Amino acid sequence: MNYSTIKKVVAFSLVSALGFTAANAQETSTTSSSAKVFGGRGQYRTWSLGLNAGVLAPVVVIGGSNDYNNWDVNLGYGATLRKQLGHAFGLEFGFLRGTLSGSNDKAEPGAGSSNMAFDTRLSFSGSVMGVVNVATADFLKRENNVNFLVKAGYGIAGYDYSITNSANQTIDGGPYGTELPRTHDNIHEQFFPVGAGIKFKLSDRVNFDLGYNMYFLDGDNLDGTYAKGTTKDKWSYGYGGVEFSLGSSAKPNLDWVNPVALMYDELKDPTLRQEVEALKGRVSTLEGTVNQLAADADGDGVSDKFDKCPGTPAGTAVDGAGCAIVHPETTGVAVSSGAYSNIQFEFDSSVLRTSAYPTLDQVSADMRANTGMTIEADGYASAEGTDEYNMRLSRDRANSVKTYLVNSGVDASRITVKAFGEKNPIASNSTEEGRIQNRRVEFRK
Repeated sequence: MNYSTIKKVVAFSLVSALGFTAANAQETSTTSSSAKVFGGRGQYRTWSLGLNAGVLAPVVVIGGSNDYNNWDVNLGYGATLRKQLGHAFGLEFGFLRGTLSGSNDKAEPGAGSSNMAFDTRLSFSGSVMGVVNVATADFLKRENNVNFLVKAGYGIAGYDYSITNSANQTIDGGPYGTELPRTHDNIHEQFFPVGAGIKFKLSDRVNFDLGYNMYFLDGDNLDGTYAKGTTKDKWSYGYGGVEFSLGSSAKPNLDWVNPVALMYDELKDPTLRQEVEALKGRVSTLEGTVNQLAADADGDGVSDKFDKCPGTPAGTAVDGAGCAIVHPETTGVAVSSGAYSNIQFEFDSSVLRTSAYPTLDQVSADMRANTGMTIEADGYASAEGTDEYNMRLSRDRANSVKTYLVNSGVDASRITVKAFGEKNPIASNSTEEGRIQNRRVEFRK
């Protein structure tokens, strides 16, 4: 078989595969997933097992010198195990077996050997290759269905051979012409594989693969002929096969993830947009509050926003409302428990949620309007975690509330913080609904 025939076979295989994929494209299902762009590999299926078969030949398409003028194509078969490390890169462990053979026609010039023919049994070739996804044919779609790959790596081959010499005698050989029985242990040599392939998505679990690999042996013994000291032997493998994605069906296959589509979905998430809009509103409100707090026309240290006695003469001692102090004592007014809603928190978090802002703004407004009012912020946690950790978490939650109120204009000395950990639950810690209620800060006298 010559190069022209190989090209026709490969072209026919490509056309057939593309047609088969197009026919099944309408039936390819989409796996819904909560995968996030920066969520890590744990949210995907990353292991794949492949089986393949094809033709082995003792030549490669890029040419080069050979010890035999004529070469045969023989059956080869193998398996792969691949770990996808990212959207565009993975490691593939490959195994291949088969037969290589060729012959010399003395009538043809250029024979690299006086031997008439060879037959090599490739008992095994094991390799590890880096696999790079270089392009996709449907990159504008939300889901990829066709990927183009290139590969390169390192491997070890085990083989033995038989040659027919010019006297038409068959000789079973060992390393570099040593005559040995065919049952002798394999010759072992290293090789360097490179290849390219196309992957077609048939379903969420199954791919159809086409590929062509070239294997460059680190020696000149594969065909039993050590004819040219400066050359080394090589072989190729054109194959087709199926690959099965391993792992939980609840996860998508990392091979077919479209990071651009994922990022778009995250940015389009209505919850995220609501959070962003809420934060914009908070920033505008805070900017306006800061500008108001900065104004103090009479210079008494109380901003005009809270100054109930504007125009106080310079040097007059004033209270928090900007009025001259007449009596040194003030009657404290404290809020009773239950006057304000509890401030709820997410699991293992002391970050304020936007839903807490209306309650906190009301507390701040009341305390700024009544300078004698004091308040106690009591932090709590649900029962997960150790007592020591929950005590620290509950204190952080209470301090988050205090920080918010102080930033809104309330004197820090009027706010007391206490931490109770998982004590005094208001609901059962045996259910998630109860634990949600227990992650809170309460306001008390």
